[in-house]
Amino acid sequence: MTVNEQLVQDIIKNVVASMQLTQTSKTELGVFDDMNQAIEAAKEAQMVVKKMSMDQREKIISAIRKKTIEHAETLARMAVEETGMGNVGHKILKHQLVAEKTPGTEDITTTAWSGDRGLTLVEMGPFGVIGSITPCTNPSETVICNTIGMLAGGNTVVFNPHPAAIKTSNFAVQLINEASLSAGGPVNIACSVKKPTLDSSKVMMSHKDIPLIAATGGPGVVTAVLQSGKRGIGAGAGNPPALVDETADIRKAAEDIINGCTFDNNLPCIAEKEVVAIDSIANELMNYMVKEQGCYAISKEQQDKLTNLVITPKGLNRNCVGKDAKTLLGMIGIDVPSNIRCIIFEGEKEHPLISEELMMPILGIVRAKNFDDAVEKAVWLEHGNRHSAHIHSKNVDRITTYAKAIDTAILVKNAPSYAAIGFGGEGFCTFTIASRTGEGLTSASTFTKRRRCVMSDSLCIR
Repeated sequence: MTVNEQLVQDIIKNVVASMQLTQTSKTELGVFDDMNQAIEAAKEAQMVVKKMSMDQREKIISAIRKKTIEHAETLARMAVEETGMGNVGHKILKHQLVAEKTPGTEDITTTAWSGDRGLTLVEMGPFGVIGSITPCTNPSETVICNTIGMLAGGNTVVFNPHPAAIKTSNFAVQLINEASLSAGGPVNIACSVKKPTLDSSKVMMSHKDIPLIAATGGPGVVTAVLQSGKRGIGAGAGNPPALVDETADIRKAAEDIINGCTFDNNLPCIAEKEVVAIDSIANELMNYMVKEQGCYAISKEQQDKLTNLVITPKGLNRNCVGKDAKTLLGMIGIDVPSNIRCIIFEGEKEHPLISEELMMPILGIVRAKNFDDAVEKAVWLEHGNRHSAHIHSKNVDRITTYAKAIDTAILVKNAPSYAAIGFGGEGFCTFTIASRTGEGLTSASTFTKRRRCVMSDSLCIR
């Protein structure tokens, strides 16, 4: 019997990830029974961090980056097994991306004015201990990304992870603290709780030692943070439309849209959730999607079945979120080859599988009479979230018109959605995109407060 070496390696890696999920270590660094304990520990660590030089902070961040890359596959497999969502290979890429392209201390800069009346500096200073509420869609990626940025700014952080991703999130917290200790830093630069709940999040949001809260999740959690009385950074929901006009490279547009839509089974909030295509090229676009990009076009009857499966009287069917196209089709009795990666159909913009953010590789295509009609439909579908939008066009004037009309934190032109976070595009990576509160793509400087230092009539040597 021939032994499949790759299969054996995959089994071993799955077992390792499962062991991490079932392991109950008594020495989980940074993980506490009680939110108050976690905040107190992070406060003590911050007293050390704020006295560190920028070089010392960067040394810890470098160790976090290295640790993340070393454990990227374990974290990816843990997340898929614990949450039941996403794609292991894509999650590995996301961890590599967050390790390599999340800004560190280089993002902490000084502004200076020098003139006849002296010298004025504006420095970026730490808030202290930051509270962070993280999602189950990108659990460890968000924990690591936020920690790097917050630590670079001189802060420490306390997490209240999503209950569906506790073990993955807390394993990331442990790795971060191991990295800090290995680089000569303090323990508890990132803290969490063993059993995060609504009550533990309320403790965080009302605690006197938490001046800033960063929330990455749905509209409910962001609203709660904004009503807490604390300063809040809110990364909320999106329903990003991809507009395709007749000037676009239609074949490339089909490839880019499906690559973006299916990345990690459509879990990223920036991913293409629906397409608005000008009528004259809609058939060509769908043809490329089916013939070249692994899409399966469903009938009206199948649309109804899928709608009833995916959307329940209580909202989205959580058993469908983050599942691949083959699994979703199997749930409605359709058996397809493993190369099918996206479900497509044509519908009106009001169709529930189009107007709702699904976080599944289901892509509704809405026809538009002309460009103005397409912009109007895309703006309606984005629902004023001001999060992300995409366009495939070679007409700069049209791209400009669309950008102004949709007014999102992210606009990707002629590329897959993930180009927005540095994967196949320029710029840095982040997993906290604060569309609702206006900070946009967060980085280390986002988690600092500005402090002005003035020296009058001195230190100008011009």
